[in-house]
Amino acid sequence: MREKSVMSNRQSGTPNGGKIQHVKLVLLGDQGVGKSSIALRFVRGEFNENNEATVGAAFLTQTVNIKEHSMKFDIWDTAGQERYHSLAPMYYRGAQAAVIVYDVTDTNSYERAIAWVKELRQHASAHITIVLAGNKADMAPEARAVQSEDARHFAENNDLQFLEASAKTGMAVSEIFMAVATKITTNIEHGGHIDNRKGIQLKGRTNSDAKKKKCC
Repeated sequence: MREKSVMSNRQSGTPNGGKIQHVKLVLLGDQGVGKSSIALRFVRGEFNENNEATVGAAFLTQTVNIKEHSMKFDIWDTAGQERYHSLAPMYYRGAQAAVIVYDVTDTNSYERAIAWVKELRQHASAHITIVLAGNKADMAPEARAVQSEDARHFAENNDLQFLEASAKTGMAVSEIFMAVATKITTNIEHGGHIDNRKGIQLKGRTNSDAKKKKCC
């Protein structure tokens, strides 16, 4: 496993001296869709055209401030190669959030993203916040293979956040993680809490209740 630990000074600190909320977030998706590029753009503001393929998983951290909350993301950037698939549950188990990335120019990567959604619904925390993110949105329109409307429709039907982004240009990368932060903050303000073993726990609802909601 590659490990990187980076914390941005420009977004560190606790508003009003409040407690930092630790959020485990896992990045999932096919090899080559740009998971590592999205993570590095968010954490360091960098883009490397020749990123090496992740082996196992890489670890990064970043802290953001939202309302009166400070949220520290513990980001697990998982390998996209099929041979590492069996390791994925080790990283998404207990995660409060997942960002599932596909390449807007690659239909197969989108189908794989849909498969990841189904797997998380079956095996991850019942209250996990999921963002479906279409990367490489800076590509020319004729290169696009996955239409925004199709992905947005799927996301709406499956209670997912949806954004298209570009790790290369930085477009909407921060918004992906802020969407997670906003959703989790809303859950906390409505009486939920972060459980490091079970994810977000909502007041008055059990894991078994949430699991009854069907996916796809």
